Amino acid sequence: MTIQTTRITVPVDDASLCLHRFRRPDGHGPAVLMLHGMMSNGRVFYSHSGKGLAPWLAARGCDVFVADLRGKGGSLPPIDRMSRHGQSEMIAVDLPALHAAVLQHTQAGQVHWVSHSWGGVVMNSCLLRHPELIAQVASVVHFAAKRSVRVRNLNKWIEIDLMWNAVLRRLTRWVGYLPARQLRIGLDNETRKTHRQIRAWVRADRWVDEDDGFDYGLAAQRTQLPPTLYLAGIDDPCRGHPEDVKRFRAESGPHLSRVHVLSKRGGALHDYDHAGIVTHPDAARDQFRLLEAWMQGRHEAVPERG
Repeated sequence: MTIQTTRITVPVDDASLCLHRFRRPDGHGPAVLMLHGMMSNGRVFYSHSGKGLAPWLAARGCDVFVADLRGKGGSLPPIDRMSRHGQSEMIAVDLPALHAAVLQHTQAGQVHWVSHSWGGVVMNSCLLRHPELIAQVASVVHFAAKRSVRVRNLNKWIEIDLMWNAVLRRLTRWVGYLPARQLRIGLDNETRKTHRQIRAWVRADRWVDEDDGFDYGLAAQRTQLPPTLYLAGIDDPCRGHPEDVKRFRAESGPHLSRVHVLSKRGGALHDYDHAGIVTHPDAARDQFRLLEAWMQGRHEAVPERG
């Protein structure tokens, strides 16, 4: 089956964001916007050989748009020591612009949102800051999304406390940005501001914007997000631990939602880890089908499992 792929440029401020579009020539299905996490780009959702969640959904008729956040992947200019944007701009400017571009190119009334890792934090934050967008979002599915890390284990101490909070903090100060791609610890780099802002949210109880003090936690108590599925892998010790995913769901306020932890004991084919939850070859037989049911509004087909 032929899947057409095109690139769309979305101008924001002094940069251009990149959307990778996947669709069948005869596809007239729902529009889907996908957002990657930190030290990553849109490639987490597709491969050049045609594998991944984006081509899988496109083959089923969906009109899929995979975003590269500012400075990542095909977005320009690439991140360097002169980059001043951060997480605040992703939430307040970039994601709304990407969403508007999808609506424009599809003429759809609603879009389904899908994220991996920290992309879920950006998405929920965006909807809380811009509640006028909620009616335009049909459903949301997060793969391994968490805002803060409260679990205590060796992986957390090494990856978060030692590397993210200490080693990479000093390196980022010295280089002027986080060179994750050069260090081979991620698909793409991060700005110094983004690293600082994420580091603060991972540690903090309060969910508050650094730039203008917007209180996302408070907004969540008076805002109802779209139906949201929170998927977690049982073999994800700190970057998307099921307990941290559950807490993110809870702090996002009252809304129709499920937390579904993927494990062999719970009926999944594998004990999925942080990357494998969206990239594993067998994901199409496990969590991708759960995502499809959720997008179709068959919420009863996705049980709460934790």
